[in-house]
Amino acid sequence: MQYTQLGKRGPVVSTVGFGAWAIGGMNWGETDDAVSKRALHEALDHGVTLIDTADVYGFGYSEELIAEVIAERGKNDVVIATKAGNDFYHSTENDDKGYGPIRQNADKDYIIYAAEQSLKRLNVDALDILQIHSSNTELLERDDPWEALEILKEQGKILHAGWSVQSFKETEQAHFLDRYHELLDVIQVRYNLLEREAEKELFPRAMKYGIGVIVRIPLLFGLLTGKFNKNTRFSEDDHRSFNLSPEKLAKYLDDLDRMQPLFDAYSEQTMTQVSLRFCISHPACHTVIPGAKTPAQVADNCQASDFGPIPGEMIPEL
Repeated sequence: MQYTQLGKRGPVVSTVGFGAWAIGGMNWGETDDAVSKRALHEALDHGVTLIDTADVYGFGYSEELIAEVIAERGKNDVVIATKAGNDFYHSTENDDKGYGPIRQNADKDYIIYAAEQSLKRLNVDALDILQIHSSNTELLERDDPWEALEILKEQGKILHAGWSVQSFKETEQAHFLDRYHELLDVIQVRYNLLEREAEKELFPRAMKYGIGVIVRIPLLFGLLTGKFNKNTRFSEDDHRSFNLSPEKLAKYLDDLDRMQPLFDAYSEQTMTQVSLRFCISHPACHTVIPGAKTPAQVADNCQASDFGPIPGEMIPEL
């Protein structure tokens, strides 16, 4: 496992982390807590020091599982990044039928309240990284979420301030780095072989300001592992039933065909490993957080760190 500093002010982390959405027990089909905990242990055994979660993953359950494993292992140099801004505490069934009762809430008092609940669930004195969770542009134009991060930092309740950029808004929201680069230590962004919008405006700004970059959705919900085809279908309790609907899946798979020369060039590695290596090849990107539900998936993911970046001339254009 390789390690790097997450930007000029962030902590040192493994270049491959652990994405903990799937182990929350919601939105990813059936999960087994015992297997999920073994997956977390496997990650720590492989030298993973970054675990990324959110309060909304399993409505707090992902954080609770992480706390159980940390209690067994000791926190040591593990960095836990969590998020706030998707309000499941005060929502109704009609707020978001796709992910459960959730609504975006970037009010200052709410972000502070949510952070305090995460502190309790994770059983820590301070959150290593708290990220505003994919709020829409209108909410980010308000002072509230940024003031909440400032207050929590001043109070010592968070060590590093972060922001998870809304998917498909990487260019639209890039200007917030100009405005808040002195506050933000870390950003998290959707980026993978088939989705590279962040390269246009967001990454140059992150590099200019020395902001750490965490890459999410690096395997495009599993599509870049090579396990899906145009006939793949997902259960109703799996968010991929709409995020990888038959129409979207067909389009992504057509795009994936153009990446085959890259996979052929590294035929001794799995598609998963090559796809993760791509994400940490961009000079703006420090670490990648593939999701995993099983120890075997974790082991496959972690090997990508040792292989290191892919030379730019090897990467096909979209």
